[in-house]
Amino acid sequence: MRIVLTAVAVAAAIQAAAWYYTDRSATPADLDSAIDYVSYSPYLQGEDPRTHRQIIPAEQIKQDLSVIADVAQGVRTYSTIDGIDQVPAIAGKLGLNVSLGAWIGDTPERDKAEVETAVQLTKQNRNVRSLLVGNEVLLRGERTPDELIALINKAKKQVRVPVSTGEIWYEWMQHPKLVSAVDFLAVHILPYWEGVAPDKAVSYTLEKIDLLRKTYPGKRIVVAEFGWPSQGYNRLDAVPGRLIQAEVIRDFIAEAERQGIEYNIVEAFDQTWKVNEGSVGAYWGLFDADRVAKFPLTGLVQTHDVPWKAAAGLAIGLLLTAGGLSFRRPSFGHALAFALCANALAFGIAAALAYPFSHYMTFGIGVMWGVGVLMLIPLTVITLAKVHELAEVLFGPGPRRLIGAGERPVLNGPAPMVSIHIPAYREPADMVVETLNSLAALDYPNYEVVVIVNNTPEAHYSAPVAARCRELGERFKFLNITCTGFKAGALNVALQHTADDAAIIAVLDADYVVEPDWLTDLVPYFNDAKVGLVQAPQDHRDGAHTPLKAAMNSEYAGFFDIGMVQRNEDDAIITHGTMCMVRRSALNEVGDWGTDTICEDTELGLRLFEAGYQALYTNHRYGRGLLPDTFTAFKTQRFRWAYGAMQIIRKHWMHMLPGARTLTPAQKFHFVTGWSLWLADALGTLASILNLIWVPVIVFVGVVIPTIAFTVPVLAAFVVNLLHCVLLYAKRVRSPMKHVPGAAVAAMSLQFTVARAVLVGMIRDRLPFKRTDKGGNAKRGAENPALWELVLGGLLVASAIVLIVLNTTQITEMTVFASTLLVQSIPFLAAGVMVALERYQSRRMVVRRPAVALSGMAVEAQTES
Repeated sequence: MRIVLTAVAVAAAIQAAAWYYTDRSATPADLDSAIDYVSYSPYLQGEDPRTHRQIIPAEQIKQDLSVIADVAQGVRTYSTIDGIDQVPAIAGKLGLNVSLGAWIGDTPERDKAEVETAVQLTKQNRNVRSLLVGNEVLLRGERTPDELIALINKAKKQVRVPVSTGEIWYEWMQHPKLVSAVDFLAVHILPYWEGVAPDKAVSYTLEKIDLLRKTYPGKRIVVAEFGWPSQGYNRLDAVPGRLIQAEVIRDFIAEAERQGIEYNIVEAFDQTWKVNEGSVGAYWGLFDADRVAKFPLTGLVQTHDVPWKAAAGLAIGLLLTAGGLSFRRPSFGHALAFALCANALAFGIAAALAYPFSHYMTFGIGVMWGVGVLMLIPLTVITLAKVHELAEVLFGPGPRRLIGAGERPVLNGPAPMVSIHIPAYREPADMVVETLNSLAALDYPNYEVVVIVNNTPEAHYSAPVAARCRELGERFKFLNITCTGFKAGALNVALQHTADDAAIIAVLDADYVVEPDWLTDLVPYFNDAKVGLVQAPQDHRDGAHTPLKAAMNSEYAGFFDIGMVQRNEDDAIITHGTMCMVRRSALNEVGDWGTDTICEDTELGLRLFEAGYQALYTNHRYGRGLLPDTFTAFKTQRFRWAYGAMQIIRKHWMHMLPGARTLTPAQKFHFVTGWSLWLADALGTLASILNLIWVPVIVFVGVVIPTIAFTVPVLAAFVVNLLHCVLLYAKRVRSPMKHVPGAAVAAMSLQFTVARAVLVGMIRDRLPFKRTDKGGNAKRGAENPALWELVLGGLLVASAIVLIVLNTTQITEMTVFASTLLVQSIPFLAAGVMVALERYQSRRMVVRRPAVALSGMAVEAQTES
């Protein structure tokens, strides 16, 4: 316990240090006097003048201007509708000056009404110090320079205050005729939009002012808009942020006051409706949408959300660590590695959960956030499960329960009868005969073999097997039956023909060739009455025949040398229906083989655990079978396993509940995390499809890009999976390291298949059992078995390329999201690699079929590889 607590403390301290690093503070220039002007729009959160026009109540405007009056000398407005025409009078009572705006650009009728109202308000209110006819009209291209000049001249003739229009600095540089028409230059200089780094924003602004002064000497210049967003995406080197906003704005105002530059800060309050201005549009205010100041104008500026996010992150890290290590007795290295990963994920989870508290949520943002949080939960569980296994193997003690790790037991008395059952459904006869020959060579003295050819009417499958059984003697029984219940049904029939004195039932697939010492070595472990099952690993004798089979074989080996060994430490192995031996009395006690799932072997093992029996595992290869003939057969087998897992979940989920006592906590942990791996493939596929759907929404609608808090964990999980594969194969798997890439490709290639199985398993309960084609029994079709995987993978790659090409402003979130799409494409493209390996090998096989010579004699077929 002390080791675990120390590891937890170290990991928590590192997370706390990371939060401390993000908790920045700054002391920008103090503001000794009030701000000149701030832009004012009166809309509250949820109000959108573009879709719902309404008259803003005078009381609301008064409350807003009262807040502004505490920090500024005046306000700039942009239109005269929606009750904004009340601003000059109310501002006058509060001692605020007004730079009055008339909105130009919607329609000529509105232009006329805006100008007339603005002129009238200017005449009526002595606190109106200037009139701005239009705002960035030329930038938007809504009026020609001459049309705008005509409106300006019309207003100038009717008022005595200076008249201008608001435009970006470079628009003033390009339109000297407009400069001549106005009384002063109302210049917008917004360094963020031009990708200027925050520390260069002030100097950049001063440079543009100097440029305008030199270009138009003697002309009065007012910086009519300057500001910096407190939230949103970066734009080249321009990075938004609340602390950065405080630094940029306070430093600019101090410099402007020192140089006597007239200015207006955009803007007073966050305007949440400005989604047309990208991710930063809603965050330019000195105050948030609730009219709370984002930063002080003097003294130290600090972030205020870090302490509670840090507390949440540390709490989540503690819960994740406790949940993962509470049933373990880990070494310090194991505990530390797990706790570090848990705290790193907790850091991201806390940041993700905090998102709604620092952003204004729209429907699109809410969808992104909700889906992201839902996906983050299983991703966290799966990543931690991988890290747990990785750390336990690398830093924990070696296997203790593994058969062969200690002294082998010897039989207490006479060798018990073992009945070996071999179900065969349309299996090639020569393959089954080879299995029978290996069993005939067993050095165990007391066994029988029951071959159950089921639902196979074709004589060429059954007759040679029956003949060989007769040749091998009475120890070999042959049954040719028709039954229901698939493989389980056949095995239950075999039990009826089993010798009465058989104490152990061994099950073997029809393609397995066993070692002579299989039974001699493993039967003695049944001396312990608590042992209900002894399992040996699957292996394959054709793993080096083709690159495709080498990849498949390496993938299988990883599970049997890594996952099964670790599960065995907690007595939680997965029962496989070949190379397994079951105590007959235990099998009868739990109800024989279950016919309500297509993974009868795994389901039986779980029932044995629930009945209180133990299982033992050896990773020594006592038998070798044949690999699936094709990638299609490989997918069929994995579909069956995943679909069967869904059936088992439905049947046994209550045993996994915390209050259930039929399984130990460690057993529950392994089965739940094991099932989660199936679900992870389904969720990974779902996440890929959702991201594909989101890409056109980003490109064409401009909706928010998934935040880094949701995309980085996907990339991190991919890295963890790579490390898990490479490091554990190097540590545990008995295959050359050159085979590791093939194992990784084979494992990833099945993601879409598993996802289909999980989906089907959720909606359908009684799919038929499909055998895995082996021994050259497969029929190769012309269709591409990875078609849909390649379509998905190709779309993900294409989407990533589109985002990268369109990301001209180098938005970090978009780059990370594009990287995420590329990573998500890898499993789907891996399926294409498997098909390519299969077809490459097929092209290398030169096959000449039997031909008929002119004389009518058959020419012998020749095969070259």
